[in-house]
Amino acid sequence: MQLSQLSKAILISLLPATSVFAAGLDRSGQSISAFLQPGNYAEAGFTVLDPTVEGKDIAGNKVSDMGDDYYFPSAAIKVQATDKISLGLIYDQPYGADATYVTENSIFAEMSKNQGTHVEVRTNNITALIGYQPNENWNFYAGPVYQTVKGQVSLRGQAYGGPTKLGGYDINLKEDDAFGWIAGAAYSIPEIALKAAVTYRSEIKHELESSETFGFGSVIYPNSQTEVVTPQSVNLDLQSGIAKNTLAFANIRWVHWDQFAVKPAYLAASTLLVQGKAQNLIDYSDDQWSINTGVSRKFNDKWAGTASVGYDSGAGNPVTTLGPTEGFWSVGLGGQYSPAESYFIAAGVKYLWLGDAKAQTGGNVVGSFEDNNAIAYGMKIGYRF
Repeated sequence: MQLSQLSKAILISLLPATSVFAAGLDRSGQSISAFLQPGNYAEAGFTVLDPTVEGKDIAGNKVSDMGDDYYFPSAAIKVQATDKISLGLIYDQPYGADATYVTENSIFAEMSKNQGTHVEVRTNNITALIGYQPNENWNFYAGPVYQTVKGQVSLRGQAYGGPTKLGGYDINLKEDDAFGWIAGAAYSIPEIALKAAVTYRSEIKHELESSETFGFGSVIYPNSQTEVVTPQSVNLDLQSGIAKNTLAFANIRWVHWDQFAVKPAYLAASTLLVQGKAQNLIDYSDDQWSINTGVSRKFNDKWAGTASVGYDSGAGNPVTTLGPTEGFWSVGLGGQYSPAESYFIAAGVKYLWLGDAKAQTGGNVVGSFEDNNAIAYGMKIGYRF
């Protein structure tokens, strides 16, 4: 039950992204599993999420599905330069948001303008890694992380005070790039296919050039700075052989969301003047804890499969109106086909029961979102060289 044999066959037959609809803005789960593969390895994949997020506003009006579908790609390459040195590059989109409230009779839309509240956030990460393996059991790794962030938010409706207050507010956050770092260690016992890895990622601070407008563009502030600090995180990855051709695995993830806040300058000044308290555009009250665990099994030389269950705690409740869910439970199935020893094709699907949440703005609850769900599916191609 050598790790090198089992991991090549079934360890990477998971859904390409394990988080997909996690707490806060978390999406990819920031896995480095590709870098921990034996030998030289490359992969590319994508994940698609189709959420259904519906509810009622505080006035009792139905709020139709406001969760937009989205997809995100990922890629990685790892080279075993020498017996003791390995190099890697990983690309993913770790954080994001996509939501649009339908123009209807709810407090999240402005009927006269045929516009609903909308948010779109995009990030890109490139992680460079160098690993040192003093022996077959240990792997110590670290490296820089390059990250870009951009976003666009429109607030509409009486949930934000209507057109005379924040109900006609828009902000465009221009793309900014910044650097962070990653470090970790992995320990393995090949004889029992055991591997454990702990990985820390630093927070990354961005200063985004922003354009803020109020009253549907009637008041314009074209030049401001908005600070966004993407949070630090820790991933713990575990696996062990439990029977012939069978592995058990678990991923535990912590993300430091409880101090995360986006506070645009003129939005904060406007709400301080009117309400006596500066309002954040987005903030969270709790840290995120998540776990994904399951079993992978090799059926024969060409086929392997995976079954998993997952839990995500969310990042507090009430939550922002721009993402009104609190964590989830999930089940997933994945399959892997290897036409030859050097490459494979993997695909997977997950069903998620999204946690009920109260949506708030300015500290006031303005809606309730219950009994929602999502389905995620993805594909990955891997090659060993």
